[in-house]
Amino acid sequence: MSEQTKVSPSDRGFFGHPRGLATLFFLEMWERFSYYGMSAILLYYLYDQTSDGGLGLEKQTSSALVSIYGALVFMSGVLGGWVADRLLGMRRAVLLGGVLIMCGHIALALPGGLPALLVSMLLIVVGTGLLKPNVSSMVGELYSPTDNRRDAGFSLFYMGINLGAFIAPYLVGTLGQQVDYHLGFVLAAIGMAAGLVVYARGRSRLGQSGDAPTNPLRSGERRQVAMRAAAGTAVLVVVLVVLGVAGALTVQALINAVTVLAVVLPVAYLIMMLRSPHTDAVERSRLIAYIPLFIGAVCYWVVNQQSGSVLAQFADTRTDLEIFGFAVPSSWFQSLNPIATLLLAPTFAWLWIKLGDRQPATPRKFATGLLLGGASFVLMAGPGLLRGVDAPASPWWLVASYFVVICGSMCLSPVGLSATTKLAPRAFLAQMMSLWFLASAAAQGINAQLVQFYRAETEVGYFAGVGAAVMVAGVVMHLMTPWVQRRMAGVR
Repeated sequence: MSEQTKVSPSDRGFFGHPRGLATLFFLEMWERFSYYGMSAILLYYLYDQTSDGGLGLEKQTSSALVSIYGALVFMSGVLGGWVADRLLGMRRAVLLGGVLIMCGHIALALPGGLPALLVSMLLIVVGTGLLKPNVSSMVGELYSPTDNRRDAGFSLFYMGINLGAFIAPYLVGTLGQQVDYHLGFVLAAIGMAAGLVVYARGRSRLGQSGDAPTNPLRSGERRQVAMRAAAGTAVLVVVLVVLGVAGALTVQALINAVTVLAVVLPVAYLIMMLRSPHTDAVERSRLIAYIPLFIGAVCYWVVNQQSGSVLAQFADTRTDLEIFGFAVPSSWFQSLNPIATLLLAPTFAWLWIKLGDRQPATPRKFATGLLLGGASFVLMAGPGLLRGVDAPASPWWLVASYFVVICGSMCLSPVGLSATTKLAPRAFLAQMMSLWFLASAAAQGINAQLVQFYRAETEVGYFAGVGAAVMVAGVVMHLMTPWVQRRMAGVR
């Protein structure tokens, strides 16, 4: 997109930011309401007994499946970025993604057991892949490369994400756990429908951001792409049939396969962009600088994204759920992450604007985020060390852990979104944002293996070991900061 198609710097109609940010803010708020509402009760739906409306799976398997679900959701961003860059443009990809997500929640709302779950997973995975990376890229398109409001704009956008995530556990979680899981999933579908209405009514505020593919397929390429897609689908079907006949198509095999794919895919993606003739020398240097940032993001998300698996299980089975004399549903603890974000995001957004050119470099922000993220898990070893793993833990351990990890998130997540848009090669704008979300996919793939080691007898070592490893990554990032800055070729 040329500079002429950018939203005017004088557009400050949404808290000092372009009015188009309001449209994307509320779309993402409702999409996250639907996703985090579903996530707040998904683990419990998987391992609750069938007599209580659940599917009756083992806890370790349920936690691994939640991680696999998350990994597939984030991996699908590769497809969504490609579709936006080469076929639909970001704007239409976002609309299609929202429709598929809504249909996925409707499928999960049907009492169809495992088949309904699988259909829902497919729709939500593909839909989120189309919507999530492209709506974030469109936020970046609202600002010129030299606009100092960009980091603050992403922090404000990040608040929209967490506003939806904050509301969802209280509404969807309460309805799902205390009335019926399927009614909770219905409410998640309604949330996505609300987001689609907001987006349809506010698209005129976006100017020409995301209106057309940045690297559209030429006429001769369409047939080739269609043939490759058909061949890939056929191979996948054959492999699944063979594995099924051989009796190797097990849940653990699925978990292992997704873990491998989640780690290999971003590596292959980075190599593809580095070797592409569409990437010039300066863009290639910036991509190399992006690699340690990406690895740091993976390490941080390993901790952060266990909120829907290990920390959700801790809340349900290890935590005293009576707070101030009131028994709370365990799903409510899923709101701690967004509550902390909503309280801290304005402070950090103000801080980056106040510091201006004096703010810490992006790698140092990442390093600080890693140190805080690791510390939040080390903290969770406290209840087991002090009182043992049989006594119910105070809920304030979880509260403290969430606030520490979100301090880390404020240093890493919105900053990472912004850095991704600034370091992206022009030909891979939407796909670069997909790569950013592959950091979360890789973390979830790794978590699918890690969470299976979590149980009462391993609790202390689990939290302390994982947390310490992430803190070591933070120290390494601090040491690498000068090298990364040189490779960023003028980008701050």
